[in-house]
Amino acid sequence: MSAMMDSEHFNDVEYLLDGFEHVESPAEFAERLKLGRPLNIKLGIDPTSPDLHLGFMVVLQKLQRFAEAGHRVTLIIGDFTARIGDPSGRNAMRPQLSDEEIDANMKTYRDQAGKVLDLERVQIRYNSEWLAQLNLADVIKLLAETTLAQMLERNDFSTRYAAGTPISLHELLYPVAQAYDSVMVEADVELGGTDQLFNLLLGRNYQRERGQLPQICATVPLLVGLDGVKKMSKSLGNYVGIAETARVQFGKLMSVGDDLMPVYARLAAFRSRTEVDVFTRSLQAGKLNPMDEKKKLAEEIVARYHGAEAAREASEYFYNTVQKKEIPVDEIRDMELGDATRVAEVLVKAGFAESRRAAERLISGNGVKVDGIVINDPRAPWSAQGPAVLSVGSRKFVRVLSTTRTEALVSPEHRDVREATDAP
Repeated sequence: MSAMMDSEHFNDVEYLLDGFEHVESPAEFAERLKLGRPLNIKLGIDPTSPDLHLGFMVVLQKLQRFAEAGHRVTLIIGDFTARIGDPSGRNAMRPQLSDEEIDANMKTYRDQAGKVLDLERVQIRYNSEWLAQLNLADVIKLLAETTLAQMLERNDFSTRYAAGTPISLHELLYPVAQAYDSVMVEADVELGGTDQLFNLLLGRNYQRERGQLPQICATVPLLVGLDGVKKMSKSLGNYVGIAETARVQFGKLMSVGDDLMPVYARLAAFRSRTEVDVFTRSLQAGKLNPMDEKKKLAEEIVARYHGAEAAREASEYFYNTVQKKEIPVDEIRDMELGDATRVAEVLVKAGFAESRRAAERLISGNGVKVDGIVINDPRAPWSAQGPAVLSVGSRKFVRVLSTTRTEALVSPEHRDVREATDAP
């Protein structure tokens, strides 16, 4: 333990709090460090989806920083609270997950979190250890320590209440359950996103009621998603998944707006504040080429999860297939045309669209090509007279093969012309 406390950053307030958007409070944190023991640092995440994304990594990196500094860190997997559903930042009730879904999601969390966390330094707990043991009397006692007025102070609840959107009683239990986690691990510091501040502050109240020192609450900024508007979320589709391939990650990161590059440099690439300040000023002054810098940034982020070699290969792949507009011939799968007569139908058959209507929307957006020619008529027929490459965007390709039926539909005149054209 003493060796851990010898870390040069063990008592470094500025270093440990760097990058947090809100701390309740820095003065309390400085006083807590004077206790002369490793602090109990807590972070809870719920297994609400199979994959983590870059947004989760922002706070995990902060947890790792505390671990490296010699403090005692605990990652709580909310297998019990996931059954309630976190209402934070929601304008509607979050669907409850089944036990099977939660168990499946939990299997991937440890490995993905290990991309940022040194798991040998981190204690992993599951909050079902204590929450599943509470009886109704215990729950009523906890609820008695929180008022409805306090709950309605939360932006998500107050907004929904004012709009007449239903709020189920079980949703009110979520912040109570998460706050109780802090009591059970006797947290000195709890980390979270800015949308979790209410839950973290509630933990302070419960700790005071039980004679514990109230935890310091430290929240990180929420990483804006690829749409540049809302926080990164798998449910919104604006995310970069940790488990996604290097090529997919790189391609998604290249779609980030130029104005968001400093944000991603800070929160996703974990560059220092000083580095990002210099980077931002250089971009604004026109001293850096935005495309070149975005490729460097994307490669830097991808390398963290897949290694430098995979990141370089993903960058080359992006250059060849997007910037040079080359089609990756060696990777195109073949597909029979079958009974499809329209481009929209072929898109559905290829798995590029869930329905004909969705396929027609893709076509209207000018993102669909046949042999490199943009198709802009949603009702366009499939007119290719032989094998043709169907593409959507820059990363989806399929070679559509002609069939006997298709050959029969070709008029004799067209067949004569084609045979003459194909002749040596």
